[in-house]
Amino acid sequence: MRPVQTKLFINGEFVDGIAKGTIPVFNPFSGEVICEIAEARAEDVDVAVAAAKQAQKAWGRADAAERGHLLLKLADAIEANAEELIQLEALDTGHPVRDARKLDVPRTSRCFRYFGGMADKLEGFVPPVYPGFLNYVQREAIGVVGQIVPWNFPLMFTSWKMAPALAAGNAIVIKPSELTPLSTLRIAELMRDVGFPAGVVNVVPGYGHTAGQRLAEHPHVGKIAFTGSTATGRRIVQSSAGNLKKVQLELGGKGPNIVFGDANVRAAIGGSAFAIFHNQGQACIAGSRLILHKSVADEFLDGFTKLAKSIRLGDPLDPQTEMGPLTSKMHQERVLQFCQVAKDEGGEIITGGKRPDREDLANGYFVEPTIVRAKPTDRVSQEEVFGPFVTVTTFEDDEEALAIANGVQYGLGSGLWTLNLTRAHKLAQDIHAGMVWVNCYKIVHPGSPFGGVGESGYGREMGFEVMREYTQPKSVWVNYDSKMPPHYER
Repeated sequence: MRPVQTKLFINGEFVDGIAKGTIPVFNPFSGEVICEIAEARAEDVDVAVAAAKQAQKAWGRADAAERGHLLLKLADAIEANAEELIQLEALDTGHPVRDARKLDVPRTSRCFRYFGGMADKLEGFVPPVYPGFLNYVQREAIGVVGQIVPWNFPLMFTSWKMAPALAAGNAIVIKPSELTPLSTLRIAELMRDVGFPAGVVNVVPGYGHTAGQRLAEHPHVGKIAFTGSTATGRRIVQSSAGNLKKVQLELGGKGPNIVFGDANVRAAIGGSAFAIFHNQGQACIAGSRLILHKSVADEFLDGFTKLAKSIRLGDPLDPQTEMGPLTSKMHQERVLQFCQVAKDEGGEIITGGKRPDREDLANGYFVEPTIVRAKPTDRVSQEEVFGPFVTVTTFEDDEEALAIANGVQYGLGSGLWTLNLTRAHKLAQDIHAGMVWVNCYKIVHPGSPFGGVGESGYGREMGFEVMREYTQPKSVWVNYDSKMPPHYER
């Protein structure tokens, strides 16, 4: 693998931070330092925003098809460098290479390709107004957009944030997590190589309380788009008030995953395992609350527990590994604390709940796949654990299942397994969530909007909806017969 990029990307160049600070990036499998990256601080964000503001003037007025063409070229470059990106993402995050190969990298190129095609499809409209007047509404880029990407899917979320914002004509300053910045910096290299103008994209890895804070409060940033925790989302809203910038938040989740008595149990077991154990459970949309009908609970749990115990933990660079380490030591400790909380609350740990007892995994940030029988009101059933940790409870009828599903503050992803079409549609309407999967889970596509309600945030990623998020309407009135509407005349 080629040497990793370790510097900030500002105005088309890779540079050190002004203060010359650095941040260590750790390998979550070995615990060793991969490299030291340049640290962006508030003054670096200021330089990046100034570069973006200057570049956006030409970028926003450019032929939309040309913007789209560059995004398509980037998608080609990602596919041409796919294996390098796969290895880099696995090394930096702990994602097994099998997942990065099947999901992360294909989703990334597909997202840039989708919005490359969307760039010249954004239309305005002409509303019917008074006689003698033409009123047309066009959508304009916001200008400079600040974007903050989390550590759990850095490569994929970089595309979700960058692609629609650039297609709409914005310039961006993006802050990847200081824990997992390497794939985003590699994307910046590819963007430079395919010809994106200097300043249109700026990448400033740094800490949230410095670089992230400055980006959220910056007076020349017209919008901030954030994916991360609900607590941080609240702070971003407060910081954005200085210039009343537009805010888009994709926050935490506590996804209900309901299995009804008429479900295909075998399919539900496999789909539910993917819902919670993919990426070590580090997903805001994870199906982290299993809600099982009493008639199938025993059968389901027997098969689900056997599957969880069979998951192959190991080196994420090994193609046979099905589950890698958690991304950071700090997060491993947090998940293990929730295992203790489950015990303290009287929950039953059916399997897992600890570090694996294997010498070859001793240095990695591993937690075994964990299944906990818990009450819906227990803390572990209410708070986001963000790990390979799923709670289990049972229900007797549809009303009880719905009450349990909606009994949390979050509303992001949700799932239900049933062969009853009427039930499926009714529950999909009644579940308080931005997304509902029926007889599947965690299916995403750049053409479909992604986001939540309640304390899971507001605004949407992807789909045509996100093009509205990265633009604002301008209404233009033309009086073409020099007359005023009757009620305006004296």
